[in-house]
Amino acid sequence: MKKRVVLAVGAHPDDMELFGASGTLAKFAEKGDEVYLIICTDGSRGSEDPQMTHARLAEIRKKEQKNAGNILGIKKIFFLNHTDTQLICDLKLKKEIVKIIRTVRPDTVITLDPALYYSTDFIYGFNFINHTDHRAAGLAAMDAVFPLSRDRLTFPEHEKAGLKSHKVKELWMVSFDKIGHVVDISKTIEKKIKALSMHSSQFANFSMVEKMVRERAKMLGEKKGFKFAENFVRLNLP
Repeated sequence: MKKRVVLAVGAHPDDMELFGASGTLAKFAEKGDEVYLIICTDGSRGSEDPQMTHARLAEIRKKEQKNAGNILGIKKIFFLNHTDTQLICDLKLKKEIVKIIRTVRPDTVITLDPALYYSTDFIYGFNFINHTDHRAAGLAAMDAVFPLSRDRLTFPEHEKAGLKSHKVKELWMVSFDKIGHVVDISKTIEKKIKALSMHSSQFANFSMVEKMVRERAKMLGEKKGFKFAENFVRLNLP
């Protein structure tokens, strides 16, 4: 059976673990599929420590993500190192993602839903505004999938460097507000939690975070008869 190639695109270290895709990525990896990950920003803003610096935090977050990736079975992580909270869905970001798509040639791209600006019924029981970086990463990934990576005359320097155009078969977007393609992660939930625990610089109270993540996965699973699940909007592309 041909291996599936999967590419996940997140804004920050921990996005895929916290926001509902790492159980699915681990499941792909366990099947023998090739799984890659793009992290668009350096994660250098999320700290309450008055002694922390941007440069030091960026290095910590990168190391944490590498450790989490090892647990999930990620083949390679691409760090784009844009400044946290300042990610823009511009041609530069799209070109970077397109180059990686044309390099690893994924069948499936997984990212965050750029259409989610805010929610009044958040999965953990409170209102929230979706992070600006999440929206930018999701939209850039969507545009990179279609039409940019498909069209050979887009970024012709890639072709000159030996990278041919590529058509992605599926785009999956992590979904909070609507139930779509529900994936059974009952056998990989522990990897998901262990990978999330690697991001220790992010969580002052990890036990509370773990409880919320498990409850969310359990709630999604109950809708389909699974013990634990993750949920996506799934687009099959022509």
